[in-house]
Amino acid sequence: MQINPLDIVTTVLGLAYILLEYRASIWMWVVGFLMQSLGIVLYYQKGLYADCGMEFYYLTMTVYGFWRWMKPKNACQQGNEAPSGAVGGGSSIVHFPRHLILPWLAATAVLWATIYWLLVTFTDSNVPLADSFTTALSLLGIWALAHKYLEQWLIWIAVDVVTCVLYAYKGLPFKSGLYALYVVIAVMGFMKWRKMMKCAG
Repeated sequence: MQINPLDIVTTVLGLAYILLEYRASIWMWVVGFLMQSLGIVLYYQKGLYADCGMEFYYLTMTVYGFWRWMKPKNACQQGNEAPSGAVGGGSSIVHFPRHLILPWLAATAVLWATIYWLLVTFTDSNVPLADSFTTALSLLGIWALAHKYLEQWLIWIAVDVVTCVLYAYKGLPFKSGLYALYVVIAVMGFMKWRKMMKCAG
């Protein structure tokens, strides 16, 4: 099996990204921007068109996430010590708002169905169901991350499990291994962020 150099590079960057996310470090957004720029090329080469298109959205969200995490602390955070290991990031870790759960699930279902239809209709993708699922969930998952919702880790666990299998099937062993590791780190990240929470809503 021929190894794609971009698979290795984006794997290393991806590992750095999730470790920075685990620490709630704002530098994860900078690493993410570079990783996703290279991912556009890699996914297009491998015919993962939904993932490729998603990277353009991710690039925008890295800027948005960086901006949100740099915002000044709100009133209930004034005087609170920043979470251990955190770099930058004025906003606190909070719970996913209950009133957004149903709209979020509905938006995920609509995105999944729409992306699936686009892949089946306009591409030669042979994995449209899984590709569209991880894409739809990730599109809204990174939004939850930008808002520092604790439950964003649960979203990524689901994404990572499916993506690990998908990338193994598509001949990307390094990326597949990375996402297997992501599952473990995501579980640990959920527990760590829960301890770091300030002003939980």
